[in-house]
Amino acid sequence: MRSVVFDVGETLIDETRIFGRWADRLGVPHLTFFGTLGGVLAEGRPMLDAFRLVKPGFDLDAEITAWQRDEPHSLRENFDADDLYPDVRPTLERLRAQGLRVLVAGNQPAQAEDALRAMDLPVEEIHVSAAWGVAKPERAFFTRVIEEAGHAAEEILYVGDRVDNDVIPARAAGLRTALLRRGPWGYLHAERPEAAQADVIVSSLAELADWLAANVR
Repeated sequence: MRSVVFDVGETLIDETRIFGRWADRLGVPHLTFFGTLGGVLAEGRPMLDAFRLVKPGFDLDAEITAWQRDEPHSLRENFDADDLYPDVRPTLERLRAQGLRVLVAGNQPAQAEDALRAMDLPVEEIHVSAAWGVAKPERAFFTRVIEEAGHAAEEILYVGDRVDNDVIPARAAGLRTALLRRGPWGYLHAERPEAAQADVIVSSLAELADWLAANVR
Protein backbone atom coordinates (compact mmCIF):
# COMPACT_ATOMS: atom_id res chain seq x y z
CA MET A 1 0.00 0.00 0.00
CA ARG A 2 1.09 3.51 -0.74
CA SER A 3 -2.10 5.45 0.09
CA VAL A 4 -4.76 5.12 2.76
CA VAL A 5 -8.11 6.84 2.22
CA PHE A 6 -10.59 7.26 5.07
CA ASP A 7 -14.36 7.50 5.11
CA VAL A 8 -15.78 10.14 7.48
CA GLY A 9 -18.90 9.20 9.46
CA GLU A 10 -18.21 6.55 12.14
CA THR A 11 -14.70 6.17 10.76
CA LEU A 12 -13.22 9.52 11.77
CA ILE A 13 -16.32 11.18 13.24
CA ASP A 14 -18.32 9.82 16.18
CA GLU A 15 -21.90 10.66 15.20
CA THR A 16 -23.39 10.14 18.68
CA ARG A 17 -23.91 13.84 19.34
CA ILE A 18 -25.39 14.37 15.88
CA PHE A 19 -28.00 11.65 16.32
CA GLY A 20 -28.66 12.90 19.84
CA ARG A 21 -29.47 16.36 18.50
CA TRP A 22 -31.70 14.77 15.89
CA ALA A 23 -33.58 12.93 18.65
CA ASP A 24 -34.09 16.23 20.45
CA ARG A 25 -35.25 17.88 17.25
CA LEU A 26 -37.73 15.07 16.58
CA GLY A 27 -38.97 15.19 20.18
CA VAL A 28 -38.13 11.63 21.22
CA PRO A 29 -35.79 10.25 23.92
CA HIS A 30 -32.27 9.46 22.76
CA LEU A 31 -32.63 5.77 23.58
CA THR A 32 -35.83 5.56 21.55
CA PHE A 33 -34.24 7.11 18.51
CA PHE A 34 -31.00 5.14 18.79
CA GLY A 35 -32.94 1.91 19.20
CA THR A 36 -35.16 2.67 16.21
CA LEU A 37 -32.11 3.54 14.14
CA GLY A 38 -30.42 0.27 15.09
CA GLY A 39 -33.57 -1.66 14.28
CA VAL A 40 -33.96 -0.33 10.75
CA LEU A 41 -30.27 -0.82 10.01
CA ALA A 42 -30.39 -4.40 11.27
CA GLU A 43 -33.26 -5.00 8.85
CA GLY A 44 -31.22 -3.57 6.00
CA ARG A 45 -33.55 -0.60 5.60
CA PRO A 46 -32.46 2.97 4.77
CA MET A 47 -31.40 5.09 7.73
CA LEU A 48 -34.10 7.66 6.95
CA ASP A 49 -36.74 5.05 7.79
CA ALA A 50 -35.86 5.60 11.46
CA PHE A 51 -36.69 9.29 11.11
CA ARG A 52 -39.98 8.51 9.39
CA LEU A 53 -40.95 5.97 12.03
CA VAL A 54 -40.70 8.50 14.84
CA LYS A 55 -42.03 11.37 12.69
CA PRO A 56 -44.36 10.20 9.89
CA GLY A 57 -44.04 12.33 6.77
CA PHE A 58 -40.51 13.40 7.70
CA ASP A 59 -38.80 15.38 4.91
CA LEU A 60 -35.04 15.63 5.46
CA ASP A 61 -34.33 18.69 3.33
CA ALA A 62 -37.31 20.61 4.70
CA GLU A 63 -36.38 19.74 8.28
CA ILE A 64 -32.76 20.80 7.83
CA THR A 65 -33.91 24.11 6.36
CA ALA A 66 -36.32 24.70 9.25
CA TRP A 67 -33.69 23.70 11.80
CA GLN A 68 -31.20 26.16 10.35
CA ARG A 69 -33.82 28.87 10.56
CA ASP A 70 -34.67 27.99 14.17
CA GLU A 71 -31.08 27.52 15.39
CA PRO A 72 -28.77 29.37 12.99
CA HIS A 73 -25.78 29.24 15.35
CA SER A 74 -26.03 25.64 16.57
CA LEU A 75 -24.24 22.62 15.09
CA ARG A 76 -27.56 20.97 14.21
CA GLU A 77 -26.77 18.03 11.85
CA ASN A 78 -23.12 19.04 11.55
CA PHE A 79 -19.96 18.13 13.46
CA ASP A 80 -16.78 19.72 14.79
CA ALA A 81 -13.44 18.64 16.27
CA ASP A 82 -15.10 17.48 19.49
CA ASP A 83 -16.68 14.66 17.47
CA LEU A 84 -13.40 13.13 16.30
CA TYR A 85 -12.77 9.65 17.63
CA PRO A 86 -9.73 9.81 19.97
CA ASP A 87 -7.64 7.43 17.85
CA VAL A 88 -7.90 9.57 14.70
CA ARG A 89 -5.04 12.05 15.04
CA PRO A 90 -2.50 9.57 16.46
CA THR A 91 -3.27 7.08 13.70
CA LEU A 92 -3.11 9.60 10.87
CA GLU A 93 0.22 10.88 12.19
CA ARG A 94 1.55 7.34 12.51
CA LEU A 95 0.56 6.43 8.95
CA ARG A 96 2.22 9.51 7.53
CA ALA A 97 5.34 8.68 9.52
CA GLN A 98 5.29 5.29 7.80
CA GLY A 99 5.54 7.11 4.47
CA LEU A 100 1.94 6.53 3.43
CA ARG A 101 -0.11 9.13 1.58
CA VAL A 102 -3.22 9.81 3.71
CA LEU A 103 -6.48 11.23 2.38
CA VAL A 104 -10.08 11.66 3.50
CA ALA A 105 -12.97 11.04 1.08
CA GLY A 106 -16.53 10.28 2.11
CA ASN A 107 -20.21 10.87 1.49
CA GLN A 108 -20.72 14.25 3.11
CA PRO A 109 -22.41 17.60 2.42
CA ALA A 110 -20.36 20.61 1.36
CA GLN A 111 -20.13 22.10 4.87
CA ALA A 112 -18.43 18.95 6.13
CA GLU A 113 -15.37 19.71 4.03
CA ASP A 114 -14.95 23.07 5.79
CA ALA A 115 -15.47 21.42 9.19
CA LEU A 116 -12.82 18.79 8.47
CA ARG A 117 -10.33 21.34 7.15
CA ALA A 118 -10.80 23.44 10.29
CA MET A 119 -9.56 20.49 12.35
CA ASP A 120 -6.09 20.71 10.76
CA LEU A 121 -5.87 16.94 10.41
CA PRO A 122 -2.51 15.44 9.40
CA VAL A 123 -3.68 14.40 5.91
CA GLU A 124 -2.71 15.40 2.40
CA GLU A 125 -6.21 15.98 1.05
CA ILE A 126 -9.84 16.15 2.15
CA HIS A 127 -12.71 15.49 -0.25
CA VAL A 128 -16.48 15.15 0.13
CA SER A 129 -19.07 13.72 -2.25
CA ALA A 130 -21.00 17.00 -2.51
CA ALA A 131 -17.96 18.74 -4.01
CA TRP A 132 -17.30 15.86 -6.41
CA GLY A 133 -20.92 15.56 -7.50
CA VAL A 134 -20.78 11.78 -7.07
CA ALA A 135 -21.31 9.60 -4.03
CA LYS A 136 -20.64 6.08 -2.79
CA PRO A 137 -21.33 3.38 -3.75
CA GLU A 138 -21.07 4.67 -7.34
CA ARG A 139 -18.02 3.44 -9.23
CA ALA A 140 -17.22 7.02 -10.27
CA PHE A 141 -16.62 7.94 -6.62
CA PHE A 142 -13.86 5.37 -6.30
CA THR A 143 -12.45 6.27 -9.69
CA ARG A 144 -12.04 9.77 -8.30
CA VAL A 145 -10.44 8.36 -5.13
CA ILE A 146 -7.84 6.61 -7.30
CA GLU A 147 -7.16 9.80 -9.24
CA GLU A 148 -6.70 11.89 -6.09
CA ALA A 149 -4.55 9.29 -4.35
CA GLY A 150 -2.21 9.27 -7.32
CA HIS A 151 -1.36 5.58 -7.09
CA ALA A 152 -2.55 2.38 -8.73
CA ALA A 153 -5.84 1.06 -7.31
CA GLU A 154 -4.17 -1.99 -5.75
CA GLU A 155 -1.81 0.31 -3.86
CA ILE A 156 -4.69 2.15 -2.15
CA LEU A 157 -6.47 1.02 1.01
CA TYR A 158 -9.99 2.40 1.54
CA VAL A 159 -11.14 2.41 5.17
CA GLY A 160 -14.82 2.54 6.09
CA ASP A 161 -17.50 1.13 8.38
CA ARG A 162 -19.88 -0.34 5.79
CA VAL A 163 -19.75 -3.28 3.41
CA ASP A 164 -22.34 -1.84 1.01
CA ASN A 165 -20.92 1.66 0.65
CA ASP A 166 -17.25 0.95 1.29
CA VAL A 167 -15.92 -2.60 1.06
CA ILE A 168 -17.87 -3.99 -1.91
CA PRO A 169 -17.70 -0.98 -4.28
CA ALA A 170 -14.10 -0.11 -3.39
CA ARG A 171 -13.03 -3.70 -3.99
CA ALA A 172 -14.94 -3.74 -7.29
CA ALA A 173 -12.90 -0.68 -8.33
CA GLY A 174 -9.68 -2.55 -7.58
CA LEU A 175 -8.82 -0.96 -4.22
CA ARG A 176 -7.90 -2.88 -1.11
CA THR A 177 -10.27 -2.39 1.81
CA ALA A 178 -10.44 -2.28 5.59
CA LEU A 179 -13.75 -2.63 7.43
CA LEU A 180 -13.85 -0.69 10.69
CA ARG A 181 -15.96 -2.42 13.31
CA ARG A 182 -17.47 0.57 15.10
CA GLY A 183 -20.64 2.62 14.88
CA PRO A 184 -24.05 1.08 14.18
CA TRP A 185 -23.14 0.02 10.64
CA GLY A 186 -19.69 -1.29 11.50
CA TYR A 187 -20.80 -3.76 14.15
CA LEU A 188 -23.72 -5.01 12.05
CA HIS A 189 -21.83 -5.24 8.78
CA ALA A 190 -18.82 -7.03 10.29
CA GLU A 191 -21.16 -9.99 10.87
CA ARG A 192 -22.34 -10.15 7.26
CA PRO A 193 -20.83 -12.75 4.90
CA GLU A 194 -19.77 -9.95 2.54
CA ALA A 195 -17.41 -8.63 5.22
CA ALA A 196 -15.03 -11.42 4.23
CA GLN A 197 -14.30 -9.43 1.07
CA ALA A 198 -12.37 -6.87 3.14
CA ASP A 199 -8.61 -7.32 3.36
CA VAL A 200 -8.87 -6.77 7.09
CA ILE A 201 -11.54 -6.14 9.74
CA VAL A 202 -10.38 -3.97 12.65
CA SER A 203 -12.00 -2.59 15.79
CA SER A 204 -10.01 0.65 15.95
CA LEU A 205 -7.78 2.82 13.83
CA ALA A 206 -4.87 1.98 16.12
CA GLU A 207 -5.40 -1.68 15.20
CA LEU A 208 -5.43 -0.68 11.55
CA ALA A 209 -2.10 1.10 11.95
CA ASP A 210 -0.61 -2.04 13.54
CA TRP A 211 -1.87 -4.14 10.63
CA LEU A 212 -0.43 -1.75 8.09
CA ALA A 213 2.91 -1.66 9.88
CA ALA A 214 3.05 -5.45 9.65
CA ASN A 215 1.87 -5.69 6.06
CA VAL A 216 3.30 -2.69 4.22
CA ARG A 217 6.78 -3.17 2.87
